[in-house]
Amino acid sequence: MAKQLFSIEFPVRCSPSILYEFLSTPAGLQEWFADKVDERDTVFSFSWNGSVEKAAVLQAEENKSIRFHWTHSPKEEYFEFSIEKSEVSSQTILIIKDFAEKKEIPDQQRLWEFQVNDLFHRLGN
Repeated sequence: MAKQLFSIEFPVRCSPSILYEFLSTPAGLQEWFADKVDERDTVFSFSWNGSVEKAAVLQAEENKSIRFHWTHSPKEEYFEFSIEKSEVSSQTILIIKDFAEKKEIPDQQRLWEFQVNDLFHRLGN
């Protein structure tokens, strides 16, 4: 069954440049996303409980967005962190895009919410 793209948004109380560091660097990602993160030639290795998954950076725009592709996934699938500024409130918004099977989207969204809560804790939100 084909996976579907979904996105979720989170208002964040910090500057885009600080947030981008947590989304795009091994040190930043290791703070909230994985137990250990290494990078070599734009391929990130994420470790959780001894299991390692690799993701290549497909595109990145400093302080705006970074898109990763899990090396074991179909080429059209990715996960992406993007940062926008609300024109109305000037608030920073984190947008996460990911793929999941339709029936698994609620579980994936809860997983992202759990991860982002850890990120917010590190950011002091």
